[in-house]
Amino acid sequence: MNTINVLFVCSKNQWRSPTAEAIYRRDDRVSVRSRGTAKAAVQTIRASDIAWANVILVMEDKHRQRILAAFPGEAKFKLMHVLDIPDDYRFMDDELVELIRSAAEPIIAVSLDESQRFPPR
Repeated sequence: MNTINVLFVCSKNQWRSPTAEAIYRRDDRVSVRSRGTAKAAVQTIRASDIAWANVILVMEDKHRQRILAAFPGEAKFKLMHVLDIPDDYRFMDDELVELIRSAAEPIIAVSLDESQRFPPR
């Protein structure tokens, strides 16, 4: 079974993206990382993170826009999806966990299916 690399992104890499990383950390289908777009983020996104990712899941459209502006070449052809999860939650908040799972799972499932049909050469 192929695995895919999933990068979760929010602003400060403090609540939302680390929660998503924690949810999927032990999922054998994926390898995960979380990063932030703000200079003050716990772990700020780098070009190497984008290169590593098969799929980038951002919490809000502003994160997608920041990635495209900061890394136009690296992000140009990457699968990037906006989960539309506002910055209203703390780390591992039950509602946040449910929102992440319901938004991310269909995207991860489709990405896994595509990786099975079109394996890397």
